[in-house]
Amino acid sequence: MTMKDPHNADQEPAPAPGMEADPASTIRIFRSFSETQRTQRVARALLALFFVLLALYTVRGFLPSLIWGCIFAIASWPLYARARRRWHSRAHQTMLPVLFTLAMALIFLGPLALFGLEAGREAEGVLRLLNDARHSGIPVPPWISRLPYGQQAIEAWWSEHLKNPADVSALLGSMNIGQGVKVTQQLGSQVLHRVLLFVFAILTLFFLLKDGDAVIRQSLNVSRRAFGKRGERIALQMIASVHGSVSGLVLVGIGEGMLMGLAYLVAGAPHPFLFGVITAVAAMIPFCALIAIGAVALLLLVNTGAVLTALAIVLFGIAVIFLADHLVRPALIGGSTQLPFLWVLMGILGGAESWSLLGLFVGPAIMAVLHMLWLNWSRARY
Repeated sequence: MTMKDPHNADQEPAPAPGMEADPASTIRIFRSFSETQRTQRVARALLALFFVLLALYTVRGFLPSLIWGCIFAIASWPLYARARRRWHSRAHQTMLPVLFTLAMALIFLGPLALFGLEAGREAEGVLRLLNDARHSGIPVPPWISRLPYGQQAIEAWWSEHLKNPADVSALLGSMNIGQGVKVTQQLGSQVLHRVLLFVFAILTLFFLLKDGDAVIRQSLNVSRRAFGKRGERIALQMIASVHGSVSGLVLVGIGEGMLMGLAYLVAGAPHPFLFGVITAVAAMIPFCALIAIGAVALLLLVNTGAVLTALAIVLFGIAVIFLADHLVRPALIGGSTQLPFLWVLMGILGGAESWSLLGLFVGPAIMAVLHMLWLNWSRARY
């Protein structure tokens, strides 16, 4: 006599004693059993999808931090793995994630601290200038007389609106102080929010470095189970794109900033190191370094009246930007993924427009995957 295991709910029910199941009845039983299993699989998939969407909705405010942490981890993983192989003792294995996380944090906090100190010093000078202007007006700068054209019109407007202390006091008094306080509060709230997101990204980086091997192994298992071998190829393409984007955007931007910082120093521009850092940050976005270079040239023109020096700074900056954006950057970003220059440019600019700063790295990764899929689909098959 066949007994049914009470602990096995999926076991096929046995026929009643003394009764033999006919073939049609057996087929119906197996079909019903298969449909039940299929329904359960669909229900489990829908339940899993529901909880995944619910989790994403719960942490939606921190998704940029998670993505930034993943980008930091991917960018620093080759160097971290090399250091871990060299110092493989247990103490080093514990301290290396901490050291790499602190180093990554200092890379971002160092320029920001420098910018804050310089801004504080300049704010003191601006307040002193406003106080002097309120009592004695703002005299016409001497560099206006050295302009190639428009000197008389600018001097007349300046004398009419800024030279008289009463006019300057009326101009400063017309500013809406309440609105300024509101803007300051909003700015402080945004800064606090960005600081919180940065701290969470750094924490994500630390745990990804600390448990990197387990995360890689689990990700590969999930990818192979869900998408097979082709899913692993897509992941590798995205990782290669992130590596290329970090080299092509960050490292090239730092190189542009160093070259322009030396040019600022030679030209006698104010705060050459600070403006070199600003140029490096702006150079990470294609064609945006020209804004910082133009601002430095304008400051040179205002402070010294050196028209030729300012023009030389602009021309040198255009040459550096042209070489970096048309030769070096496409080779680094596209070379790692065999991505054409137009796809690289669309990924960077489109990503920056859609995802802001995060899109500089996400955009090329998306375009790299799309290019790989396009090559697979468009390949001739005979």
